[in-house]
Amino acid sequence: MKPMKLMLALTVVAMTAASCGTKNEAPKVLVLYYSQTSNTKTVAQEIATRLGADIEEIVAVNPYDGDFQATIERCMQEREQGVTTAIEPLVADIAQYDVIFIGYPVWFGTYAPPVATLLDQVDLSGKKVVPFCTFGSGGLDSSVKDLAQKQPNAEILPGYGVRAARLEAMPKEVDQFLKAGGFIEGEYTQLAAFPDPHLVSDEEAAIFDAAVDGYPMIHAKATAVASRTIPEGVEYLFTAEDLPREENPNMPPAGEMQVYVTVAEGAAPVFTQVIR
Repeated sequence: MKPMKLMLALTVVAMTAASCGTKNEAPKVLVLYYSQTSNTKTVAQEIATRLGADIEEIVAVNPYDGDFQATIERCMQEREQGVTTAIEPLVADIAQYDVIFIGYPVWFGTYAPPVATLLDQVDLSGKKVVPFCTFGSGGLDSSVKDLAQKQPNAEILPGYGVRAARLEAMPKEVDQFLKAGGFIEGEYTQLAAFPDPHLVSDEEAAIFDAAVDGYPMIHAKATAVASRTIPEGVEYLFTAEDLPREENPNMPPAGEMQVYVTVAEGAAPVFTQVIR
């Protein structure tokens, strides 16, 4: 081969190798989160550690540093007045990342206001976005729908949510969640789909009542249920109807809800999520 043709051939090979190397590079991952009580921060740190990802906190300029009731009252006032919660500028350059995990506590059925501000300020078009959240009873599904509406050109992947009362179960659940999503290697349990629901028996109704007992935001009666086997025991998916509050008997029921309940072997029933 003549020198000039050899040089051209080597150049093509080098360019092809470089191109293939770029395609095989691992995606760059960023974990962004807002946390008021450190619950969401704990989940964010677990995810970032397992992925070896960059992590950054979303910081409100005027922090929500009051107690639960003070936070609710301030949030309600801001919603009524149309106030946007100011946040500190991000250090991370969003454009440099392929996958972005976004974490938040659920307030009023959706992500907390600092996350709403962030979603108004950034463009996540073409990026894979993985939501994760902490909550009192639920809100993963509703907040993910809101996120998808805010960022319609992003690829919103399945999210992870955990009750604040169940944080001790979070590390194991995050491990399974990341493996199921293909973010880390390893075996995970592929759960079977729930079968068709049936009317609750007295025994199943007792399981539901025990799971929600003492939780003030749920005052309901189970009407139907489906169940499936999980590694730790049995998981139930109850359909329940809100009951009138004793303190306000004239208030009509709020409607129907779905309540996930887990009964681990040798443990008391515990609800893991509510979907209204």
